[in-house]
Amino acid sequence: MIQLVLDLWRDATPYLLGGALLLSAVLSRLPASGRTTLKHSLLFLVCWLGLDAVAVFFAWQGQVLIAAGVHQVALLGLGLVLIRLAGLAVFRQLLPALKVQTPRILEDIVVIAGYLLWTMIRLSATGVELSSLVATSAVITAVLAFAMQDTLGNILGGLALQLDNSLEIGDWVKMDELSGRVVEIQWRYTAILTRNGEKVVVPNSQLMKGKFSVIGDRDLGVPGWRRWIWFNVDYSVNPSLVTGAVERAVTEAEIANVAREPRPSCVAMEFAAGSVRYALRYWLLDPQDDDPTDSAVRAHVLATVQRNGWRMALPDQIVHMVQEGDAHREAVWQRELNRRLHALSGIELFASLDENERHKMAERLVHAPFAKGGVITRQGAVAHWLYIIVSGEVDVFWEPPDGERRLLTHLPQGSVFGEMGLMTGAPRAATVVAATDVECYRLDKAGFEDIIRARPELAESMSHILSERLHQIETLQNEYQRARSDSERAEHRAAIVQRIREFFGLK
Repeated sequence: MIQLVLDLWRDATPYLLGGALLLSAVLSRLPASGRTTLKHSLLFLVCWLGLDAVAVFFAWQGQVLIAAGVHQVALLGLGLVLIRLAGLAVFRQLLPALKVQTPRILEDIVVIAGYLLWTMIRLSATGVELSSLVATSAVITAVLAFAMQDTLGNILGGLALQLDNSLEIGDWVKMDELSGRVVEIQWRYTAILTRNGEKVVVPNSQLMKGKFSVIGDRDLGVPGWRRWIWFNVDYSVNPSLVTGAVERAVTEAEIANVAREPRPSCVAMEFAAGSVRYALRYWLLDPQDDDPTDSAVRAHVLATVQRNGWRMALPDQIVHMVQEGDAHREAVWQRELNRRLHALSGIELFASLDENERHKMAERLVHAPFAKGGVITRQGAVAHWLYIIVSGEVDVFWEPPDGERRLLTHLPQGSVFGEMGLMTGAPRAATVVAATDVECYRLDKAGFEDIIRARPELAESMSHILSERLHQIETLQNEYQRARSDSERAEHRAAIVQRIREFFGLK
């Protein structure tokens, strides 16, 4: 009996067990993605060893045929575990260490081929005639292939998608009305996670037969996803003015998720009924936030159109029938005039104006809205007007010629800026950016010229206020320069100390 037991364990068992244990030791540092598979493989190894122990039990009891059959099944299982461990070692550890990335399906194919080869070897070792088995299995395979043609199509489609890299995990795709990020590519299906948090399962055969778009393909160096924002402006405005103003506004604005390069572009697309149809094209960096970014860009487009006094065109089939009498129009204008007078009343620069002069100025104010992130004025630009903030807040930045821009101050509702440009024509001393959606009134030189010509002494009283404002800006700039000089001197001292230490070999 002891000899019979030893005969069972003299063939392939020690080699299969030793190989499995050696590979398990090699795979002890396997990445987290493969540890579950390793644990399952080791569990199966224990099960097959247990089955071999059952074969030993039958051999001890003298049941030779049963023991031999159970032992062959255990050998088959041990070989399968060894092949699975070898696949993990090659595809999850060796190839990644060599910087070689392979599709997961390729690993599955190699491992399955190893399973089939080992099964045929064991069947041949037990005396099974493989030629007759192959002939019989060919008929069975044909029947199964006909019955499972859709499933096989999905499997082959998944294999093709992995091997030709037409789709990768993390790609953003769009097909018909479906768009989202690829999160899984399995044998049978590809899973797409939409922006609504829905995991959509698409059969691989459908992807192979149909058309889909890969958004911002990283392998091709595409900068993002080009988006189109459509709007209409009536024929009274020259298209070159519209395209230029909208392009400048969106390019200079600080809008999250909008690429700086390629730059946004605005074009006149067609002459529609009653209006010119325009399109602003910009490049979206992250497809996840397409709608919020489109909304932010539309806000800047609308603010630009309103700021220039243009009108968004309405479809011709919409008819507005509003009966407004003189009394109604006068009431609306008085409300707007009172709002403007209230905005002017808090400005120290115009404190010396009398009521009649302030009333004339209020009539000449221009409504100028800005969306969040919009550049209201750029440092160095020449603009002969000032702004009064009616609602919202702005940030004022100083941009040194050779350094990062620095935040000088934050202006809340009721503040005014641009006085030097209005009163002296001097270039803008700072860049002003809308920190929130901002509603402003703009006072141009022409709106103030008649008042100061009638009372030249206003220039003297206003000069004190302008001098103080200029002094504040210069103080902030000097503080920045002084801090930078101190930093540069400290860097120079540190460099000299380092050179002394290196020259004398000091530690």
